[in-house]
Amino acid sequence: MTIRTGIGYDCHRFALGRALVLGGVEIPFERGLEGHSDADVLSHAVTDALLGAAALGDIGEHFPDTDSRFAGADSIELLRSAVGLVSAAGFAAVNVDATVVLEAPRLAGFREAMRGRLADAIGIELARVSVKATRGEGMGFVGRGEGAAAIAIATLRELGE
Repeated sequence: MTIRTGIGYDCHRFALGRALVLGGVEIPFERGLEGHSDADVLSHAVTDALLGAAALGDIGEHFPDTDSRFAGADSIELLRSAVGLVSAAGFAAVNVDATVVLEAPRLAGFREAMRGRLADAIGIELARVSVKATRGEGMGFVGRGEGAAAIAIATLRELGE
């Protein structure tokens, strides 16, 4: 069986007047993340991990922030499109593990919903998607509450194996 692994990372600064969307789930908070799309760092990191595992470039290559078609885009839909590209390249997702890094808000009550949205978009079982959260412990841009980041790893298998 051919197995491939990819890593994805994304970060965005906080901004007033924006919804905070992580893993396709809107999280109640006074600020959201600034970006061309909905700025969902978790979905972006997962998208990059999947594209990277298939050696298909990155999210910016396929959904550039210079293209008005992606202004305000739903990142879960971008993830679905990326899964289509991965499938067309002959691969299917096996597992995704991701960590969101932000000082606030706490995400414990939203993790299962995020896992569900991601699993649905990727087309794999819920048990094959992990979402964790941690804080910056007062260090760096995350620790100062200036933004959020996410890192993800995806494992693919070659279709037909």
